[in-house]
Amino acid sequence: MKILTKADHDADTNERVTSLANDDDPLTLKDRLKELDRIELHFPHFTDGRAYSQAYLLRRRLGFKGDLRATGDVLIDQLVQMERTGFSSAVLKEGLDADDAERQFARFAGFYQGDLASH
Repeated sequence: MKILTKADHDADTNERVTSLANDDDPLTLKDRLKELDRIELHFPHFTDGRAYSQAYLLRRRLGFKGDLRATGDVLIDQLVQMERTGFSSAVLKEGLDADDAERQFARFAGFYQGDLASH
């Protein structure tokens, strides 16, 4: 998973991007997916997990192959689960260290359950 700071994210000028609020239906993008390089899914608060379901639907049901990016209130402890549900990049909440975030992935060598990252 690619970890970004807000500055990294703001510097990205790709125009083939759309954003979904956490209460938007990802199925509305079905006919536009081939036009998009990235879909940004927003976490308004770290306790609101609807973007995990959106990511799963976009990857599994709609077959989106581009970048799924988590934005908003993204904490280090969420990153492993984000990757497992289909996210490929995340913009860390301001004030968090990207190196600390990278170390989070080394903490877990494997999982018993399957996920979208290993399929």
